[in-house]
Amino acid sequence: MGDETIGHGNSPAAWTCVLVMILGAAISSFAYIFASTEGNFETGTVLFWIGIVVMFAGLLVGFVMRKAGYGVGGSKLKNNGH
Repeated sequence: MGDETIGHGNSPAAWTCVLVMILGAAISSFAYIFASTEGNFETGTVLFWIGIVVMFAGLLVGFVMRKAGYGVGGSKLKNNGH
């Protein structure tokens, strides 16, 4: 029971997905505050939606990498016992 490897998303695909999504969230968060300042509503709104698109792109990148064998237990990852 205790020696079973669950994975917990510890793979290049999962890490890439998360990092890209964090970047998108940071862009959207900055844009939300930026849009609330005087005269920046339009630019902030565009940046906000760009951040949302980046977050969805992170999901897509993670899915493609997993299908390419870089997910947990993927064919491109070697388990060398470490």
